[in-house]
Amino acid sequence: MNEFELLLQKAGLTVSEAAKLLGYSEGHVYRWKRGEETARKAVLDVLRMSANETRQPEGKAAFTFIDLFAGIGGLRKAMESIGGRCVFTSEWDRFAQQTYDANYKDNRKIAGDIRDVDAEKIEEHNVLVAGFPCQPFSIAGVSKKNALGRAHGFDDETQGTLFFDVLRILKHHKPEAFLLENVKNLRSHDKGKTFEVIMRKLRDELGYYVPDPMVIDAGHFVPQHRERIVIVGFRKKVPFSFGDLALPEYGSKRMRDVLHPENGAEDPEGHFTLGNDAEVNEKYTLSDKLWEYLQNYAAKHKAKGNGFGFGLVDGDSIARTLSARYYKDGSEILVSRGEGKNPRRLTPRECARIMGYPEDFKIPVSDTQAYKQFGNSVAVPVFAEVARIMEPHIRSLISDAEAEESIMEAAVA
Repeated sequence: MNEFELLLQKAGLTVSEAAKLLGYSEGHVYRWKRGEETARKAVLDVLRMSANETRQPEGKAAFTFIDLFAGIGGLRKAMESIGGRCVFTSEWDRFAQQTYDANYKDNRKIAGDIRDVDAEKIEEHNVLVAGFPCQPFSIAGVSKKNALGRAHGFDDETQGTLFFDVLRILKHHKPEAFLLENVKNLRSHDKGKTFEVIMRKLRDELGYYVPDPMVIDAGHFVPQHRERIVIVGFRKKVPFSFGDLALPEYGSKRMRDVLHPENGAEDPEGHFTLGNDAEVNEKYTLSDKLWEYLQNYAAKHKAKGNGFGFGLVDGDSIARTLSARYYKDGSEILVSRGEGKNPRRLTPRECARIMGYPEDFKIPVSDTQAYKQFGNSVAVPVFAEVARIMEPHIRSLISDAEAEESIMEAAVA
């Protein structure tokens, strides 16, 4: 990454935004970014100033948290919505780092692969949040391992999985609470054995109070059917209940709430929308060849009695789950353009909306990377609501810890 590209990332600017700021064409910016030309010192100085202006230290917060397997920061947004301050971030994908870096005010470098980070080098924190990937766990019997002279228990059953890194950090820092997210099928993975190990590690071996996890469908908050399992835990038993969630009526949001209106009601944005009416760029419309393929594919599976096929939506629809493979053909969510017209993909901005990100969320990466990032993200409003009902219990546990520390200090004195 050259100096211009690095400063562009730190400033959180898209190419079009940088062009306007610097007074140059987008072509110039692209050439500087690719290293085909060298930007003048004055240009670099302007970008450096912009980066410093947008990355001021944050003030005192109600609590601190760390963001593991952070993606583009959906769980971070949830925790910040209740007054939390992020003190450590880990995300291995460099494109996700770019989007994360563009949207959050940090003066800290994003850590890469969490497996390479020692737990003791992570800042002290009150809450751990993680959307950890689900990998197979080894569930070999303890008796067999005893016979072979092999270790078992905390390290052995999860070693080699990314959940192990969540456990080792929880074990070392013992934060007041945690919030974990995964796919709905985590409960049934490996006939339920994976989920059983996760619960046992968190409850029995680490000693956290973990209420029965809940599967929440994002369709209560956004026009998308997206079920995710939510696991929360606390250092002590607290009166937390998922029953306190305030879930809007399912389907109260429809696709019309996220689709570009194409009537001039919003300003055009980059290459997503063009012209005075901000009409969706034709590049998002499916080619005749791809549209024909998807229709034939759906017809073939329908004839066999299968449900495979594309998902066509209009303004009244609730969409299927947006996936990380959306960039390939967009088949799970295709927007109807009317009878006789080929449908189109969602734009990255519409993907941001269907995941509950605010309008000012910056998308500094290519469409392909943006589709992957939003498809891998959490639906922000779901976890903001979970964070809301966690908040009083987090505060209570922090107060208890501070009181205990004061008593111990007084006793020593």
